[in-house]
Amino acid sequence: MKAKTIITMFSVFLIMGIPARLSASGRAAQEKAAGASDFRAGRSFIPTPVQSEAEDVKILEKFKGLRVADIVDGMDALGLQDIGLMDPDIQPLWRDTERFRHRFAGVAVTARYVPTQRPPAGAMTVKAYDEWAGDWYDKLSGELFIPLIRKGTALVIEDAPDVGTIGSYNILEWSKNGCVGVVTGASARDTDEIILERIPLYLKKTARGIRPGRNEIESVNRPIVCGGVLVIPGDIIVADGDGVVVVPRAKAEAVAAYARGILDQDKAGRRDLYKQMGRKEDVSVKK
Repeated sequence: MKAKTIITMFSVFLIMGIPARLSASGRAAQEKAAGASDFRAGRSFIPTPVQSEAEDVKILEKFKGLRVADIVDGMDALGLQDIGLMDPDIQPLWRDTERFRHRFAGVAVTARYVPTQRPPAGAMTVKAYDEWAGDWYDKLSGELFIPLIRKGTALVIEDAPDVGTIGSYNILEWSKNGCVGVVTGASARDTDEIILERIPLYLKKTARGIRPGRNEIESVNRPIVCGGVLVIPGDIIVADGDGVVVVPRAKAEAVAAYARGILDQDKAGRRDLYKQMGRKEDVSVKK
């Protein structure tokens, strides 16, 4: 066979192979485009676990009376050092140093509010403004998490800054439905009344303005970030004068068991010191 013929046949093979290679590349591009189309509509990747109320009651019993310090020790023991520790700027709105009623342990229900991109109301009549604000509450910034609140719920809210999403009326309603405490990485208003109501609230600062024109509800009972840490619905939230810690639900029982040993040891040691000092026992050392 002549060299020219060989070269010609080789060229044909190359030409014939090109479409096959392009076809494979094209298929990959199409698959990539299809995947991008799916993601373009948005997708969540961390699932929301669902536990029964009976399961929540059972696990919360193991956390009864435990302090944040005990929980942190338990987290350390399980290899979760510095995991779940919220920003120390998130502190209790009020403290009860006699009965510790500001403390709580609860099961996380979450809500995420985000700053709005919609324009402010602008100048309008009082009637028109009231209608505008009412529509905002109803359609854009409602409390769709309320049906999820049950005995032992800890409501955890991610929010826009300086918005009074939490106030004296709605926090009282949440408490009536079984909420044991509220945590926000942002703010609340009506704080004098909330202090008087004695509902545990942990926050960064006080706020003034209402929701309309300021925030919108983005999701309910999905993973959120509060105080710089991940909160997954169903996690255990423990809060006291030392701040707030989030315990992953999968590790909760083991963390509580270790923490209970720490607390019992601490109480026993302090009871002995109280006795040596002739000091009357208080709620912090009683079994």
